[in-house]
Amino acid sequence: MFGISPIGWVHTLGSLPAIPLAIYMFARHGRIVPRSTAGTVYFASMLIGATTVFLVAHKPVSYGIGAVTILLLLAGYGVGRISSFGRAAIYLETIFLSLTAFLLMVPTVTETLRRVPDGHPFVTDLNSPLLLGSQASLLVMLVVGLTAQILRLRRQGRLAAFASPNQISAQ
Repeated sequence: MFGISPIGWVHTLGSLPAIPLAIYMFARHGRIVPRSTAGTVYFASMLIGATTVFLVAHKPVSYGIGAVTILLLLAGYGVGRISSFGRAAIYLETIFLSLTAFLLMVPTVTETLRRVPDGHPFVTDLNSPLLLGSQASLLVMLVVGLTAQILRLRRQGRLAAFASPNQISAQ
């Protein structure tokens, strides 16, 4: 079905949970929260998808996306554990993990449009206006989303600076 190999199904089904988890965390927390249950499952799902891409990919760009995704994922989950980054850690964590969601969605949208409906896909050419428009929309969402996330983090930082110690411990 859809011309997907068995390892392709492992890749697809392994990475699939990351999409609703990312949407949930963006909606609930305004960002991907690595130290949460959803964040832990997101990490595992993204790692499955990013590592198995090396087994299913047919184009060199796919290997690059997989490698960059793994690096950003590890950096995003690791930067919060390094105390020398201070307040910048939460900004870096947010940027890195938002980029992983973007790098998940670009090939997801591309492959979906190139395979669905089965036998008569929406897109047969990589230069299709529908595909290019979809990818451009994802880029716009990344830029707008990252801007909103950074502004929200700055606002939270300012509010925390004016909060009393009792208010901070209550949060």
